[in-house]
Amino acid sequence: LTGLASPFIGSMADRYGYRRIMRLALLSIVLGLLFVGSSQGIAIAIVGFVLMGFGFSGFVPTLHAYLSTKLPYRIRARGLGMLEYSWALAGILGLYTMGQLIALTNWRVPFFVMAGGLLLMWLLLGFLPAARPTDGHSTPETIGHESDKANADSPAMRIRTFFDVGSNARSAYSAVVANTLLFFAGMQLFIVHGAWLSREYGLGAVELGTVALILGCFDLSASVSVSLFTDRIGKLRSVTLGAAGVLLGYLVLPFLNFSVVSAVVGIALTRACFEFGIVSQISLMSEQAPEQRGKFLSLSAAFTLLGGTVANLTGPWLYTTQGVWGLSLSSIAAMVVALFLLLTQVREIIEES
Repeated sequence: LTGLASPFIGSMADRYGYRRIMRLALLSIVLGLLFVGSSQGIAIAIVGFVLMGFGFSGFVPTLHAYLSTKLPYRIRARGLGMLEYSWALAGILGLYTMGQLIALTNWRVPFFVMAGGLLLMWLLLGFLPAARPTDGHSTPETIGHESDKANADSPAMRIRTFFDVGSNARSAYSAVVANTLLFFAGMQLFIVHGAWLSREYGLGAVELGTVALILGCFDLSASVSVSLFTDRIGKLRSVTLGAAGVLLGYLVLPFLNFSVVSAVVGIALTRACFEFGIVSQISLMSEQAPEQRGKFLSLSAAFTLLGGTVANLTGPWLYTTQGVWGLSLSSIAAMVVALFLLLTQVREIIEES
């Protein structure tokens, strides 16, 4: 639920500056980590998790918006792709390090270590150059509403103004829906693959840890591919290729479910295509509404979170009741709609020099 506040945080970032909001978001995460690490009861821990939720939902889209203002569109995927290395490395190295800390000390220590690291990042962010939405464009408050100023205080007009992203709205919101469907399809697999491999092939914690390492390497390779190839191929074309790869992966997954090796290969390739598409999508989205970049990227993140929330519910239920076939068919349907939108409704907006 805290992720639904993301668009409002993004709107504040457009108005007050991306760096300022990123630093406030980091402080929220730090406080959340300290609350959880020092908690003696569930109430304090919940407060900590809520603070972390607000912080993460504000920091990540605002960071994407900040970098998008600094990176020319022709090389933006290279920079944003390199940023996404951090997610894969967190899964490969971060979780291992936290596990070792817990083994050597207790479960509280990693929270304090992460809080200290983020405080250092908070200090470093203060030295970065400030950035606001694209210079020379209208502000979100004035786009398309000069004739409506008399009614600007009405709730309906405020809602309309908030969700108005300008003349490219059809492409922008189609991209949001496609991104949400892509995330939904990907998360359904990621949520249940552990239970699938454990239930059907008897994998234990150690074996599943090895699978997680393999998947993390595929994630990293996909992010590297984005930074190397997406700018050359084109952002929209790259997202479409990634989505098509996910569709193909789900088409063949049921037929690969005859051995643990073939199943893991199918999961890993599908996940790599997902990662390539979802990371390429960040660069594509960053220029759909450049005058309101922070709000729009945060709005996209909120819708994506909704897709992931639905996948949390449908993925386990579909696998439990219908098996891999049920999981695949629902994701195939989502990807068909996503590809239709990408091919017919979404435009790649080339930044003007």
